[in-house]
Amino acid sequence: MRKLRTLATAAATLALLAACATPSSTGPMGFFVTSVGSGKGADLGGIAGADAHCQRLASAAGAGGKTWKAYLSVPPTFPSATNAAGVPAVNARDRIGAGPWYNAKGVLIAANLDALHNGGNNVTKQTALDEKGAMVKGRGDTPNEHDMLTGTRADGTAFAPQTDTTCKAWTSSTDGSAILGHHDRIGPMNENWAKSWNFSHQSAGCSQEALIRTGGAGRFYCFASN
Repeated sequence: MRKLRTLATAAATLALLAACATPSSTGPMGFFVTSVGSGKGADLGGIAGADAHCQRLASAAGAGGKTWKAYLSVPPTFPSATNAAGVPAVNARDRIGAGPWYNAKGVLIAANLDALHNGGNNVTKQTALDEKGAMVKGRGDTPNEHDMLTGTRADGTAFAPQTDTTCKAWTSSTDGSAILGHHDRIGPMNENWAKSWNFSHQSAGCSQEALIRTGGAGRFYCFASN
């Protein structure tokens, strides 16, 4: 009888630990799509400017008590005459904390970084809401705004040095182009790239007009890093 009680206690303990390790299906907002972009295309004022934009929108929505980060990557640069060490890469996945992340309606988006990047996330048109809890227009809507600025590869890391996938590190609305993801997971073909939330295709340019023409509005993802 004592052995049975011991086994029962051990089973209950394991169940409690498992419950503690598994995120709840609902929680406070830790993820959103920006309701508006910078208004200057992919010129976000750099990474710092993008982070500040996330923080302002979150604060206006009553979630300013957290530290918000833009889900954006920037490739490294080679050493130069002015910087002998070069500039290291900025990886989107390294900026956003460990999760879990929930949308404005409390729906779980991803439990952790692995789930977010390895096919276990819940990023869809129905769940990738803005900070106000509103749905973002996607493919089939007018206008289509499903292109999200990311500048990142599918695993959340930056591209190779001097590969312009970020409109000059998110400071230009005239030069280069940007890698985009589809928040609605829909594209012109039923291929993985067309359904990627963070790594689908490049923009036609960096201006607001070019982003609109490609299928977006200069929006991007924001995550609470704490």
